[in-house]
Amino acid sequence: MRRSLAGLLGATALVLTALTQPAVASQQATANHPATRALADVIPAPASAKADPRAGFRLTPATAIEADRGARQVADYLAGVLRPSTGYRLPVVSRTKAPSIALELGPTAQVGDQGYQLSVARDGVTLRANTSDGLFAGVQTLRQLLPAKIESRQVQRGPWTLPGGEITDYPRFGYRGAMLDVARHFFSVDEVKRYIDQIAQYKINRLHLHLADDQGWRIEIKSWPRLATYGGSTEVGGGPGGYYTQDQYADLVAYAASRHMTVIPEIDMPGHTNAALASYPELNCDGVAPPLYTGIEVGFSSFCVNKDITYEFLDDVIGELAALTPGQYLHIGGDEAHSTTPEDYRKFMDRVLPIVAKHGKLAQGWHEIAQTNLPVSAVPQFWDTDGVDAGTTAAAAAGNKILMSPANKAYIDQKYDENSPLGLHWAGYSEVDDSYDWDPSTAVQGVGESSVAGVEAPLWSETLTDSDDIEFMAFPRLPGIAEIGWSPKSTHDWAAYRERLAQQAPRWEVQGIDFYRSPQVDWR
Repeated sequence: MRRSLAGLLGATALVLTALTQPAVASQQATANHPATRALADVIPAPASAKADPRAGFRLTPATAIEADRGARQVADYLAGVLRPSTGYRLPVVSRTKAPSIALELGPTAQVGDQGYQLSVARDGVTLRANTSDGLFAGVQTLRQLLPAKIESRQVQRGPWTLPGGEITDYPRFGYRGAMLDVARHFFSVDEVKRYIDQIAQYKINRLHLHLADDQGWRIEIKSWPRLATYGGSTEVGGGPGGYYTQDQYADLVAYAASRHMTVIPEIDMPGHTNAALASYPELNCDGVAPPLYTGIEVGFSSFCVNKDITYEFLDDVIGELAALTPGQYLHIGGDEAHSTTPEDYRKFMDRVLPIVAKHGKLAQGWHEIAQTNLPVSAVPQFWDTDGVDAGTTAAAAAGNKILMSPANKAYIDQKYDENSPLGLHWAGYSEVDDSYDWDPSTAVQGVGESSVAGVEAPLWSETLTDSDDIEFMAFPRLPGIAEIGWSPKSTHDWAAYRERLAQQAPRWEVQGIDFYRSPQVDWR
């Protein structure tokens, strides 16, 4: 939806109104005065928070981190966050009499397998969860309750005080994802790891990597080596492209796992396949390889549906990728296959879906796959803008879970407004309130709460070339989409959210995140 001048003036008026109204104590908080922060002033908003102003805990040089063997990995991660800025030793020990932050795994009521309970008292902090995933989620809340300069990699002056009280927290949806398109423009291993660290702070637990498209093939397939060496040799605009070796991809998968994030790889098919078709002539119906492509148009390419070599090829590709991917899902794309007839599309999916199952994985795909004979385990990902798709509705009725990524709300590659230097706007301009103001349980006609797998924020890279570009488009929109996926529906309130969002700015500045300073938010 095009953002008009009236809309911009309205946003400005909203900011001015906020500046002239009395502010509550939590809104007056700053990164340097953590004791005045409210316990719930974090993103995503917790399910329940009960403050105790008399019970704040201060980190000191004597503080230790207490953890048993099952909690050790998360404890080491927490120590790695806190040590550089505080300069404290913060030893990770199994038991201590010193004031401590204790991480405990054990039966914890209400929170499920991803939630946690956090208790902050004068004599110590206790973080409990049923799983290490829950502990990791609790650590992200804990770090937001400390001053923003806790994120510094150099020693800073304290005090380092956590507000007292108790939080009980758990997610609304189990799947909270971000997609990064490395096909239109290639991003290095270090750039992807940087994005993983940034989004993990907001309890994102799935990283969907769009590894192949018309403009580039980004993963080494040893049985078909030209996919990477030739198909990965360019990108939008004709740049050098690039690809991940299998060792590099495995390293990314392991790094994401250390941030309690599962990688879901995508090989888009039967369309969006020019890089593969250019690499191997036999994949084309006429046996002639097209030239490499560096534009941004869609819908012109297709695997040859009626050739057996197509499925031999996909068996090899899916097999190698499945062996490298511990997560249960592989994404097979399926969108914008305009050069494939509906009959051929269904025939293609009837042959590809069993290949995915053969290699021990479940299928995920864009919502067009709902037009086919899907197993109930498959997850269609809704991306359109009108909230109406008969196939998606039918899939939900049949028992399939639906992943929500409506493009006019969740696509964080869309321009903020007509002046945005990056992004596209085919789905409409998407300001911060647009990306926050939607409900997954009503996003698609006939798909209710119980049929929603979760939410995902896709970031397509036609106009993005480096980490600064990624950050400018993702922040501040991605945290809001993460909150939609995690926080109870009852907490959803734009006025309150924009205040909490403003408090993230000093943290992003310390981290070097190049975020967009939307006029809708009083960044103070």
